[in-house]
Amino acid sequence: MRIWSLHPRYLDRQGLTACWRETLLAQAVLAGLTRGYTRHPQLDRFRATTDPSAAVGDYLAAVADEAELRGYRFDRGRIRPHAALPTTIPVTSGQLELEWAHLATKLAARSPGVAARWAEVTRPEPHPLFTEVPGPVEPWERTPSPPPSG
Repeated sequence: MRIWSLHPRYLDRQGLTACWRETLLAQAVLAGLTRGYTRHPQLDRFRATTDPSAAVGDYLAAVADEAELRGYRFDRGRIRPHAALPTTIPVTSGQLELEWAHLATKLAARSPGVAARWAEVTRPEPHPLFTEVPGPVEPWERTPSPPPSG
């Protein structure tokens, strides 16, 4: 599950639709409607808010807004009631940098035109739900283990 901290404008078609599907799953998890993914670390940041369901709903609404700008029709009826960005969630600059590098690799492989469009961006904007704060990669991020030495 990847719930991007980056603004959805940077995602290619595949990334945007995957983000929508995976965040709908996150919404179901937070509502207690599924038994899988209940301990997924990316959900910790939503659980830390006063209203996790509203926060994930706001996240989904922004993804749907981006889809609409591109002429896609995501079913907004699937978004549980939300509060239209009642709060923001902090995300560290280190997390945004890690995600930007991860996305750049994905885009280069599957959507070179999209990768080229964003090639000059050095400081990507966060998703509208998030506010950038200084700091390293978030503790909930699962970073790959370094290769064994020796």
